[in-house]
Amino acid sequence: MRRRLTILGSTGSIGVQALDVVRAHPDRFEIVGLAAGRSAEALCAQAREFSPEYVALENGRAGDLDGLACETLLGPGSAERLAGAPADVVLNGIVGFAGLAATVGALEAANKVALANKESLIAGGEWVMSLAEDNPLIPVDSEHSAIFQCLEGRSESEVSGILLTASGGPFFSAEKAQLAGMGPGEALEHPTWKMGPKITIDSATMMNKGLEVIEAHHLFGAAYDDVKVVVHRQSVVHGGVLFNDGSVVLHAALPDMRLPISYGVLYPERLDVGARPVPFDADTWTFQEPRSDVFRCLPLAVEAGKAGGAYPVALNAANEVVVEAFLGGGIQFLSIPDAIEEVLEAVPDFGPMNSMESITAVDAWARQEAGRRTETPA
Repeated sequence: MRRRLTILGSTGSIGVQALDVVRAHPDRFEIVGLAAGRSAEALCAQAREFSPEYVALENGRAGDLDGLACETLLGPGSAERLAGAPADVVLNGIVGFAGLAATVGALEAANKVALANKESLIAGGEWVMSLAEDNPLIPVDSEHSAIFQCLEGRSESEVSGILLTASGGPFFSAEKAQLAGMGPGEALEHPTWKMGPKITIDSATMMNKGLEVIEAHHLFGAAYDDVKVVVHRQSVVHGGVLFNDGSVVLHAALPDMRLPISYGVLYPERLDVGARPVPFDADTWTFQEPRSDVFRCLPLAVEAGKAGGAYPVALNAANEVVVEAFLGGGIQFLSIPDAIEEVLEAVPDFGPMNSMESITAVDAWARQEAGRRTETPA
């Protein structure tokens, strides 16, 4: 059967690779909608190729979508509105906090969500999971997809913990003194994955893994102390499950996001997407403890997750602002965790995070606080 698919963030890294999967298997998919942030030209080219029912552009000008043979949505909130259009599955590949509203919109419309937007769970946490009680989220992050697959058919009583692997980014082996002079150019040179700039910087700081610990806590109901992070430089083992008899089941594949994307949008089916098989006569697989004394974003994120409430929301918002400042040359690499920690130390009591209004209020506050801490002195 053809899967009716909406892709949010269709011009980004996840969206482009998802459309590669659709292009390779046109008999398996019908595109309901495509949404982008501001890449109007690329979005229009996709619409002409895949003939969706809807196209949405979050940040554009009148006329950007003229001439398309489909219904068009333009302006803030358009991705959220598209997420509610009837579909078999909505792939949310929007980057950052902006993806939360779309996840909520899809779940409230009872659409199945293949989730590549981790911020939906960092900021939305228990509230988003409550919306997904009758319509489970299918994780698309390579690590969470791996864990999800390792958990299939297992009872909770068997499981003692879950394993998250981290590439370590481009700087894992560097001395702390070397990191002070590292700029965006070096930080964007990821050794194994090709990703967008924000997530690539998060990988370099290890914040990405901290955010994934919070995400794993919500997705799999794992206590924070039962989520183990190890650095696996080869990026072949993506995650695993620890069992109470002492055994471990691992998921391995060469780095290729088309695998978790295709599994997420076609769950529980698998497709041949042209991924190369794992060569068992090649590199040795290694596993190391994270260098949390140097890459402090990981422990900061875990502590924010344990604190709960407004803290994960503030963590995510501050990180987005600080990473943008680093990419723009406004702060040094080692200043990233310092600025985030200062914001977390100032978080007031915002009450429960159980609505878009409450979460958005914390997000706005944290962005302002982080902005003040990354401003270049006059």
